[in-house]
Amino acid sequence: MEPSEEPKSALVDHAVRSLQALLGSKWEITNEVLDDGAFDARVRLVFPGSKVVEFLVLAERELTPRDINGKIAQTHSILRHAHVWQSLLVVSPWLSPRTQHELREHGVDYLDLTGNVSLNSDDPLVRIHLQGLTKSSSKPSTGRTITLAGSRTGRIVRFLVDHAPPYQAKDVAQTAKVSTAWVSRLLGQLEERLLIQRENRVITKVDWRGLLRARAAAGDLLRDNPHHGGLALNGVRDVLERLRSGAINRPFAITGPHAARALAPLSVGGQLMVYVDASEHEVTGLMDDLGLLPTDESPDVLFLKPQDPVVFEGARVVEGLPHIAPSQLVLDGLAGPGRMPAEAEAVLAWMADHEDEWRR
Repeated sequence: MEPSEEPKSALVDHAVRSLQALLGSKWEITNEVLDDGAFDARVRLVFPGSKVVEFLVLAERELTPRDINGKIAQTHSILRHAHVWQSLLVVSPWLSPRTQHELREHGVDYLDLTGNVSLNSDDPLVRIHLQGLTKSSSKPSTGRTITLAGSRTGRIVRFLVDHAPPYQAKDVAQTAKVSTAWVSRLLGQLEERLLIQRENRVITKVDWRGLLRARAAAGDLLRDNPHHGGLALNGVRDVLERLRSGAINRPFAITGPHAARALAPLSVGGQLMVYVDASEHEVTGLMDDLGLLPTDESPDVLFLKPQDPVVFEGARVVEGLPHIAPSQLVLDGLAGPGRMPAEAEAVLAWMADHEDEWRR
């Protein structure tokens, strides 16, 4: 039986055993099942010679960030205003990074069965913050969970990030060339995760930073975009000059470290990554034109065949060469290898400071 299918009492038992393993044998932990409808259990932690730490437990098989701002936040507020000495503890099979963030923002302790833990007490002093799985290892049990991978989701994410609200699902669908019904379903999922906000049917706010992170976490740059590497016999600078002079007679755009440095310089070096919609045979010809020797080992230049043409949308010209849009650059960087995620974080910071320059 999957943890998400077990009775709540079993879920609390799992959590108590995890707590015991974390705190050690000197701590005595008791678990009292409650059937009052408000809480699922009362867990007491006792260390010899210290005060008792007591948690009122809510066991939830599935939680979204939106749930935190509803039931969980209200319960926590009631406890705080009632001046009770117990703390609220949420246990679940798995909590997404965004759900964990919302719980911490509301001052609620949590523990999931994959190892994500945030536990705090002032007397006795307890501070535990551990990171477990960032992706759920179980299969979605309901229609509430949706993946942000795939090309059509990528087009929708780019629209939401690149265009400031207000707009409706039909506007997104028309631009992204996706059915309105499918867009509406995805928007419902994003709203559950607090990545967008709506009033009636109108999108009024987009957490574009969180949305970029969520989309990138669902993908992998080199897995999702077939690629071929080349060794620059005369150096990368020569390749760039040939690109400027029109050596490629088809749409292309630069991504990766070279494009990131143009916006937010963080490091030097790194591969020259170029999106180009070309077959393997055509890429071989392009490499000849650019003075590249095909190689799979430590290539200087990497040609990527885009999963979707959306990567070319919003491209900007930098020193005579097309660079992908900042939003796509962050998506690629966060899902890329090596130091690319750190470079993407620097671009994210630039985007936050220059939103009027890139967002329509």
